[in-house]
Amino acid sequence: MDYRDLGRTGIKVSALCLGTMTFGKQNTEEEGHAQLDYAVERGINFIDTAELYPIPPEAKTQGRTEEIIGTWMRAKHNRDKVIIASKVVGRSNMEWFRDVPQKTNLSRAQVFEAVDKSLKRLQTDYLDLYQLHWPDRPMQWGANPVIYEHQRQTGPEYMNETVQDAFAMLGETFDALEELVKLGKVRFVALSNESAWGTMSALHLTKDREAVRPQSIQNAYNLLNRTVETALAEIAMREDVGLLAYSPLGQGFLTGKYQNGAVPEGSRKKLFQRLQRYETPGADAAIDAYVKLANERGIDPAHLALQFVTTRPFVTSNIIGATALHQLETDIDSIGLEWTDELETAVNSIHLVHTNPCP
Repeated sequence: MDYRDLGRTGIKVSALCLGTMTFGKQNTEEEGHAQLDYAVERGINFIDTAELYPIPPEAKTQGRTEEIIGTWMRAKHNRDKVIIASKVVGRSNMEWFRDVPQKTNLSRAQVFEAVDKSLKRLQTDYLDLYQLHWPDRPMQWGANPVIYEHQRQTGPEYMNETVQDAFAMLGETFDALEELVKLGKVRFVALSNESAWGTMSALHLTKDREAVRPQSIQNAYNLLNRTVETALAEIAMREDVGLLAYSPLGQGFLTGKYQNGAVPEGSRKKLFQRLQRYETPGADAAIDAYVKLANERGIDPAHLALQFVTTRPFVTSNIIGATALHQLETDIDSIGLEWTDELETAVNSIHLVHTNPCP
């Protein structure tokens, strides 16, 4: 296992990170513990979770993932051996996260409540990395239009006001995070599902506040969605805010298991029908091309997709996830694939024809 610098923290994290969003819904506590055990045995020291998890989010299961990680750490007495990253939800209409039902945001009060609840569930005194799960402002999400009603207003005066409001909320959020760092509840902070503007704004806001300087950004990145490369990759490398890449298998589509309309039993598509991000026009042709490339070279399609992500110079850690141990074994085995110039050329040739069908 390769270990890489997490921003400017001085912490070394494994090139593969264990994602846990299935714990508490698709995976039982016992199965979650087994995955954690196996991941650590294979050299993974980085575990990603969130107050939102498990996915799909529901009031009755919210927080269960952190609880499962917490019981595992308590049983193993290994808190000092693992790097725990969690997240606080951004703006949403989900009202079940807080003691007083309300829409979520990244205000000081909500951030403080969120971190205390995460610490309790995880049975720990501190988080190594605390991430803003998504921003507290209107912004573009993939191929979808901005969802917030007030963003539909137009005019330069309104846009100036929204920029000021967005920056003011960002300031309140980072002030709260700085307090949490001083209290010892959070060691370092980070971003997630963020844009180039948001990332640079956060860096500007914290340029003289090293304690809360964003150390990483967790965004979707895979063969079907390389939009990170447009602007964020340069920021990641020049500003030491490396990418924590999620959905490296395109929610399983890049394994080929959904080809030709297949819907395997127990799959997330069968259970939840939440995979529309990878069912866009052009997605099938791109998936077929990458799976064909892997098969022609005798490579597991999952290994091709995962090692592509892991070998990018701006990626700090590749977040893998599984519902079965054999899937996790396959995912981790991907680090053994030699990434050659020939593979790089072949992948990029496909990308030029099928460019980001699933942003």
